[in-house]
Amino acid sequence: MRILAIERETPSATAEQFKPHLKAEAARVWALYESGIIREIYFDEAQHTAVILLECASLEAARQALESLPLVQLGLIEFEIIRLIPYTGFARLFEP
Repeated sequence: MRILAIERETPSATAEQFKPHLKAEAARVWALYESGIIREIYFDEAQHTAVILLECASLEAARQALESLPLVQLGLIEFEIIRLIPYTGFARLFEP
């Protein structure tokens, strides 16, 4: 199942709190990417927060993968998790 995860920073978190953990965060993201769980990852241009496309068996599996990230474990970020389904709008093009 495809899942979209949108990062939200904890409002009280400071840049100094993030810095010591960014290398570990990148390493964990890389491991999830290599395992096929993270399929695509981007930064939102305006807020520089992560937008991640995951492939997982369930929402719970996606939640567990995201909870393995150091910044999540430290309470510096959290994710909005959205289950995606295939777009069916093209069928309208072929209706009589």
